[in-house]
Amino acid sequence: MSNITKQDILEAIRRTAKENGGKPLGIGGFEKETGIKKYDWLKYWSRFGDVLLEAGFTPNQFGFVYTDDFLIEKIIIVIRRLGKFPTYQELTVERNNNPELPIFSVFIRAFGSKKRFAKKVIEYCQSKNGYEDIIKLCDAVSEKTGKKEDSDDRSKEVLGAVYLFKHGKYYKIGKTNDTVRRGNELKIQLPENLDLIHEIKTDDPSGIEAYWHKRFETKRKNGEWFDLNSTDIKAFKCWRRII
Repeated sequence: MSNITKQDILEAIRRTAKENGGKPLGIGGFEKETGIKKYDWLKYWSRFGDVLLEAGFTPNQFGFVYTDDFLIEKIIIVIRRLGKFPTYQELTVERNNNPELPIFSVFIRAFGSKKRFAKKVIEYCQSKNGYEDIIKLCDAVSEKTGKKEDSDDRSKEVLGAVYLFKHGKYYKIGKTNDTVRRGNELKIQLPENLDLIHEIKTDDPSGIEAYWHKRFETKRKNGEWFDLNSTDIKAFKCWRRII
C-alpha cells in the first residue's frame, strides 16, 4: 500500500519542474520521473491541474488556460444555486461538492476583484437571453460607474485582512480587521519578536483565510501556525488586495 503523502507529491512536482526549466511535467512524464502513480495523487486531488495549482504553478505554466466564458458559465451555475454572487469561502465550499468547479484562485487570476468579475458576468449575460436573474444578482457587487460614485463607495468600504506573521521559524496565518492591533496582541503573548511578512486586504477575510489554511494544510503545526518555505511565502505575497 502506498504511503506517499500530499507533501511528498507537491515537493516532487516542484523538484521536477525545476529540473525541467521551470515548467511542470505532464501526468505521464511526472509518473515516469518520480514513480508517483495517478492513484497516489487522486487520494488528495480530483485533477492533476489542481495538484499543479497547489504546488504554486499557474494554468499558463502547465499549458492549460480556462477561457473567460468557461469560468463565467461555471459561476452562473453557482450564482443561481445560491441566489447571490458567492464569496470566496462559498466558492470553496461549492468546489468541495463539485470538483469540476475551478478553485477560486483561478477566478482571481482571471478577473481580479469580485466587482470586476461580477461586471464581466453582467457583460456576458447581456449578450444572451434568459439571464436577467443573474444580471440582477451581479448588479449588487459590480463596480459603480462614475468617479465620484466610485470614490464614495470606496470610502465606505470596510475591509479586513489576512496576515502572515513570522515568529521564530514558523508562520501564522489569520484574519483581522486591524493588522497592527492584532500584531501587538500577539507580541504580548509571545516571548520572541513577531514580524509582519505580508497582509492581504479583502472584504472576505474568512474566505481568503480558509483558502490559505487549506492550501498549506500539510504544513500546519498547531492552530494557525505553519512551517512554510520561501516558495510558499512568495505565493502568499502575490496576493495584495482581493475585493
